[in-house]
Amino acid sequence: MDAALPALTEMPSPQYVMSAEGRRIATYLWGDEDAPVVLCVHGFASSCRDNWVNTGWVRDLTRAGFRVLGVDQLGHGASDKPRDAAAYGMDALVGDLITVLDTYLLDTVRYAGYSLGARVGWQLAVQAPEHVDRAVLGGIPDGRPLARLQIEQARAYAAHGTPVEDKVTLNYVTLAERVPGNDLGALVALAEGMRLGDADPDPAHPPMQPILFATGSEDAILERSKLLADATPNGTFVELPGRHHFNAPGSRVFRQAGVEFLAG
Repeated sequence: MDAALPALTEMPSPQYVMSAEGRRIATYLWGDEDAPVVLCVHGFASSCRDNWVNTGWVRDLTRAGFRVLGVDQLGHGASDKPRDAAAYGMDALVGDLITVLDTYLLDTVRYAGYSLGARVGWQLAVQAPEHVDRAVLGGIPDGRPLARLQIEQARAYAAHGTPVEDKVTLNYVTLAERVPGNDLGALVALAEGMRLGDADPDPAHPPMQPILFATGSEDAILERSKLLADATPNGTFVELPGRHHFNAPGSRVFRQAGVEFLAG
């Protein structure tokens, strides 16, 4: 972080919301109680702290006059971490967010999501448009999330420490082990669960709200993310110079464009 920037926001204790399946979803609040709310949802193998607090997003959003409601998605952070793939279908992840909004008595919010959080945000905006006023979707995967992950190799590594041979799978395992407290077994179950049902964003049925898409210039999904933006009637796109998929959340360009867009 730039030394000239003010200190990052402190991490409050989680407040738990019970999902429809009886699982604990950790949530966090910052900012004025009467301010407009931004719901922040992180990516795969990350957390609210990792994606949104440590990168300066929460600090900048609260300084811009927003209240921030952060979530640890199921399988991440301080939320419950089931090892059952069926727990992680797209409908379940979207349902968790609707339960969070209902619990906090929030009808409509602005949304910021990255990677898996962006994919869930797309679906939330499509399935429950009354809940999303506008959204920032960073690094949104264009197809079935985590489809290139070799599940059996990842599961064998998690269970027995068997070396991972597939390069893509090794990258995901390394990513998962980077964040303290991650449960690799739960994350492998999530990767498997995301392959069940209809997990692909459908360009033929895009969200109708104003959406800002943002992807790193070095991210392999850049052109496909642009196609999703082009398919969205009120979509705009910003390219994040010099950023790949795993370091884009810390981009100052992303943060500044996102905060300005959400203030729209």
